[in-house]
Amino acid sequence: MLARPLLCGLRSISRVAALGLCVLCLLGDGITTAHAAYPDHLIRIVVPFPPGGGTDIVTRRLGEAMAADLGQPVIIENKPGAGTIIGTGAVATGPPDGYTLLMATFSHAVNPALNSKLPYDTFRAFAPVALVARSFNIVVVNPGLPIHNIKDLIAAAKAKPGTINFGSYGVGTSAHLAGELFKSMAGVDIVHVPYKGAAPAITDLMGGQIQVMFTTVASVAAYIPTGQLRALAVTSAARSPVFPDLMTVAESGVPGYVAESWYGLYAPAGTPADIIERLNGSVAHAVQSGVLKSLEEVEGLTLTPGPPAELDKYVRGEAARWQDLISKSNLKLE
Repeated sequence: MLARPLLCGLRSISRVAALGLCVLCLLGDGITTAHAAYPDHLIRIVVPFPPGGGTDIVTRRLGEAMAADLGQPVIIENKPGAGTIIGTGAVATGPPDGYTLLMATFSHAVNPALNSKLPYDTFRAFAPVALVARSFNIVVVNPGLPIHNIKDLIAAAKAKPGTINFGSYGVGTSAHLAGELFKSMAGVDIVHVPYKGAAPAITDLMGGQIQVMFTTVASVAAYIPTGQLRALAVTSAARSPVFPDLMTVAESGVPGYVAESWYGLYAPAGTPADIIERLNGSVAHAVQSGVLKSLEEVEGLTLTPGPPAELDKYVRGEAARWQDLISKSNLKLE
């Protein structure tokens, strides 16, 4: 007598279990579909500099191409200040969902050596996405000065120590440390004047408030052909095909001198690997689309889209390379 009710009970339990399994499968499909839908709303790329500088220009071009590839708007949010720490920190604490990204530059690699109390861990708080491009810097002066090459600059600095000011877009940026490296290797006393971005520094350079900059090509490319700024040399190891007649700093009287800029895209640590892969592919697609071609040709970029690990390896190498100069020069973030 007990067998039949027991059998019915087991059948009921089986039906409930099967129904539950179906529900879980449906939920699983929904979750997978939702995750696979990335991106489903706009993406922000934080630039830790004001608008108008080289990083801003490169990021806006890249963002346009990524938006076309991803099918969602990509907006650029400028968050300057504290040697890029404000903007960088904002991304470090952002949600790891692929919708808040950071365009990091040279300062990202050197800030740990400049500030032992950063509000984030440079190599743990971020997930590398792609090394977008590498670039040399260019030495430019106000054209009203009687300085036409690096030897003239060295002579002028040695004749009146401490009277020539070089501008940068913040402590620890490539424009700053390229100048510090020049000071060290050329044995000259020139004074660093930090700004909150490339644009205000270049404005003061053209106005005569400062005399020289070791800046990115992207930030001054429009002012050299017009004669508003005079180019003296490039900071690369070899001459650039973009400026074939422009000597390197090394061959102009400072043997062994090399300083390089770069642009790398990061997401907050913990961002899912498939989202990182999608973003990395979008960067590669943007480069292949040719949207950065004019910057490559006119502003001296070497486009280098590769796997995320390549960005991590490169930045760790740069951090180690500049540590010695920072220590010897006793440089600190202000």
